[in-house]
Amino acid sequence: QVQLVESGGGLVQPGGSLRLSCKTSGIIFNVYALGWYRQAPGQQRELVARLSADGITIIGDSVKDRTTISRDDLRNTGYLQMNNLKPEDTGVYYCNTQLLGKLDYWGQGTQVTVSS
Repeated sequence: QVQLVESGGGLVQPGGSLRLSCKTSGIIFNVYALGWYRQAPGQQRELVARLSADGITIIGDSVKDRTTISRDDLRNTGYLQMNNLKPEDTGVYYCNTQLLGKLDYWGQGTQVTVSS
């Protein structure tokens, strides 16, 4: 079975930080691209960050100055570090893995709420 399990979300005050984790199983993680997406209420899903198996990184413009994506292939785990969180960062954050556009898996998401 393929499983992606996000963790690390929660309630954080503006200006705070979170480190999200995506633990994968059932795939050869080191050949998959890793992506983080988020969806705010009433909004479309948007890309937060993407890191390919070849090390190519894409960071979404809205979070570019305060977001880092990383992966630990030995532990089959991806990470998303976000600093200086803002209320507009609130949403459900999803982990995604993709292989050549043929295999595409999603986690169930973890809620991030930025509020004072």
